[in-house]
Amino acid sequence: MSTAARALDPRAFATLLLLACMFGANHVAARIALDHGVDVATAVAVRSLATAIVVAAIVMLFRLPWAMKPRHRRVMPAIGLLVAVQSGCLYAAVARIPVGLALLAFNTYPLWTAFFAWAIYRHVPERAVRIAMPFILVGLGLALDVFGAAAGLDLAAQWQRIGPGVAFALVAAATFGLVLALTQHEVADLDGRVRTALTMALVGTLALAAALVSGGLHWPTAPTGWWGLAGLSLLYGTAFTVMFVLLPKLGVVGNSPILNVEPVAALLMAWAVLGQRITPVQWAGALLVVGAVMSLGLRRR
Repeated sequence: MSTAARALDPRAFATLLLLACMFGANHVAARIALDHGVDVATAVAVRSLATAIVVAAIVMLFRLPWAMKPRHRRVMPAIGLLVAVQSGCLYAAVARIPVGLALLAFNTYPLWTAFFAWAIYRHVPERAVRIAMPFILVGLGLALDVFGAAAGLDLAAQWQRIGPGVAFALVAAATFGLVLALTQHEVADLDGRVRTALTMALVGTLALAAALVSGGLHWPTAPTGWWGLAGLSLLYGTAFTVMFVLLPKLGVVGNSPILNVEPVAALLMAWAVLGQRITPVQWAGALLVVGAVMSLGLRRR
């Protein structure tokens, strides 16, 4: 994290913003595909297998070793299964509530990471995490309009409308938090490119199996859906490629806090492309969540 705490080179800053926009656009494209006949399992399978191929090609290009320690072989299947659950739940959330709001709920994952690090490894959460927690939760409450004031609905009607999507997003956040805790304590010494290639291959295989068991792959029913499916795969795979190839050359770690502007980028793109709108109060909540999460990433360790 030390590189994240230093002033960024303008090229690195621009690259990170581009990555955040690409990851956000991936979810906007996913919503388009899901609205035109694609189901969650198909979307996750296509995206993950395409990304696995790209990252595996990077591994082979750089002649990185695939060998794993016994601990890696025990933990990596669990990580792959958890990422498959996280991916499916996040796309399910995107299909049900505005894209940016789904990503904001997902952005609670640092809190889940701290929780699982405490629950499994007895790692006491840092003071900064404890301070940021109420800001993240209050901001999320404002962004999601939990009481229905901005939507003009009562509490029951609002949660009937957003409840399933929020639940999927929070399960995705919790699952990803567990993935990060396991990664940090169990497989951090495995090269990130190798780790990602193996994880995406497993996620894609599991999603493909789930799709086949549930009646087969569901392809788009309209040209717009094909553009969405192609877009989510291209954006996700390209973003990962840039993260692993270009960012290290710029002296930036791949988990820079600037990437946490993704929900704001997604809100803007969803407004422009999908016509999804949120109120000024919800915008304030979104910025509070993003600011709190970025402050966690920017703290000096």
